[in-house]
Amino acid sequence: MELADKIEEMAQSQLTGDAHFLVNVSVTGGANQKKVLVVMDGDNGVTIEDCAKVSRGLAALLDEQGLISQHYTLEVTTPGLDSPLKLVRQYKKNIGRSLKVTMNDKSQIKGKLTAANEKSIQLDAEYKNEKKKTETKKVEIPYDQINKALVQITFK
Repeated sequence: MELADKIEEMAQSQLTGDAHFLVNVSVTGGANQKKVLVVMDGDNGVTIEDCAKVSRGLAALLDEQGLISQHYTLEVTTPGLDSPLKLVRQYKKNIGRSLKVTMNDKSQIKGKLTAANEKSIQLDAEYKNEKKKTETKKVEIPYDQINKALVQITFK
């Protein structure tokens, strides 16, 4: 088992309840200094205190078990606004928000996320008709056709 996988198990053990989940765990750096990055999210958001609690618990476990022998930096954070959606739970959390989906063929679809299940998402996609007016149509997109999906920030 790789170091990142072991750390992911340890981080998972620090999450309380079902409201929070891990998005990604990565370990980078060289022989003298490692950086452990834990990205967590929640169905109803994540507070700074949630991140701090996981960070404290994980740091104690890492030190206790001696998984990293050299100096390391531990960062527990949430996905940023520019982070692509990776998990079904993230899609479900963002139902009702606007997405920009880049497909595997590099085409893009923009629209409002209306549904997400284990196999696909559904968007009310925006497109221009012959008269250059914006219209919407329902589009179902399987996850395996999505290269990247970003939540679009709207100021209305």
